[in-house]
Amino acid sequence: MQHKPLRQATNIDQVFSNAYWHLGQQDFTIREIRTKLERKTDNQQWIDTVITKLVEDGYLKNDVQFAIRYCELAFSNELGKSAIKRKLQIRGIGITDIDNAIELVMQQQNIDPYALATSRLLNKFPTFQHTSREKLFSQMMMKGFSHAEIEHALSQHPQRESLRSKLAIKADKVDLKTEIIKLYKKGKGKTLILQELKQRLVDIKQFEETLYQLGLTDEVDFYLSCKNELVKKRYDLSDYKQKSKAYAYLSRKGFDSDQINHAMTDDEQ
Repeated sequence: MQHKPLRQATNIDQVFSNAYWHLGQQDFTIREIRTKLERKTDNQQWIDTVITKLVEDGYLKNDVQFAIRYCELAFSNELGKSAIKRKLQIRGIGITDIDNAIELVMQQQNIDPYALATSRLLNKFPTFQHTSREKLFSQMMMKGFSHAEIEHALSQHPQRESLRSKLAIKADKVDLKTEIIKLYKKGKGKTLILQELKQRLVDIKQFEETLYQLGLTDEVDFYLSCKNELVKKRYDLSDYKQKSKAYAYLSRKGFDSDQINHAMTDDEQ
């Protein structure tokens, strides 16, 4: 979005007025004020004079002073080091000034990044009812905390055992019977279905019983499914190498040896 052209300054007093107005809204870095004044005038001498005077009179902080003050406020708002560094770099502060300011303020205020992470986590997440482990880590890292600092903060949280992954939360919504049928229709055998359900953290305590009931109603028949999968591949079972490949394929699909041998025997006949 383009800025609307400003009425250009006709004298240096108007440049001063423009600078005072901006600084009355919030603190700016020298680079930010220079950018704003360059919209008001292309007279670099006026801009340099105004900036120098503003720094001398204390209206505008030099980069070191700005970085120190920013760090003080950021740490008080429970921001971590990497977020502070990122935000100051965006605002045009040099990395050396940033690192020095962070180190100085941390020493002066005796800031422990692990304790800071713990405090923020407890304040922002008193419970984990509406979040996942992945979302929590993402939000905390955006606020400047390292993986180690977040793990430490979690270890101090009284509700830490209730924090679950997105996969585990999603698994709670899975209907075991429906999921077994879905995977069965994709041509997967029992062991592969069980493996996939475990990987997705689905509760499999009723797996064998559910499979038994599905077998009674003929909704699941692994012998038939194994045979259908074999037919799709069109292996030449009279050839030893082809037969070995067929066996390996069906085994990877999750079928047991009895189901595979039954399917091969039927195919050969």
